[in-house]
Amino acid sequence: MKISIGNDHAGPDYKKAIVKMLTEAGHDVVNHGTDSAGSVDYPDFGHLVAKDVSEGTSQLGIVICGSGNGINMTVNKHANIRAALCWTKEIASLARQHNNANIISIPARFTSIEQAVDMVKTFLETGFEGGRHQNRVDKIPC
Repeated sequence: MKISIGNDHAGPDYKKAIVKMLTEAGHDVVNHGTDSAGSVDYPDFGHLVAKDVSEGTSQLGIVICGSGNGINMTVNKHANIRAALCWTKEIASLARQHNNANIISIPARFTSIEQAVDMVKTFLETGFEGGRHQNRVDKIPC
């Protein structure tokens, strides 16, 4: 699977661990994030990930910033994006099962790297249930 990842200065170590896990699992990863702890603007990276997923050049996306909120708000401005801010594996699973989320947003300052890797694994392994949830997902776009 092709997966795009983007992060600001709060997430280089998180991205490194997640990319390692993804590539070891055989996924193709597109890196749109910074590799530096120097201050950058999260929208610059979030928009690139959202564009990839929205246009279908990547199947799923991962975005990381300090709180997870700013980059999550950014990517959710794009058509066809359903990004979920997650801080546990259970929320990551429900985001996929019930909301058909296609981007996971990770709050680097509120989760450990191990938690983030586990959330991404769960996000990738969980499918959309459809059924009663499909009607709700269909009502999300404006």
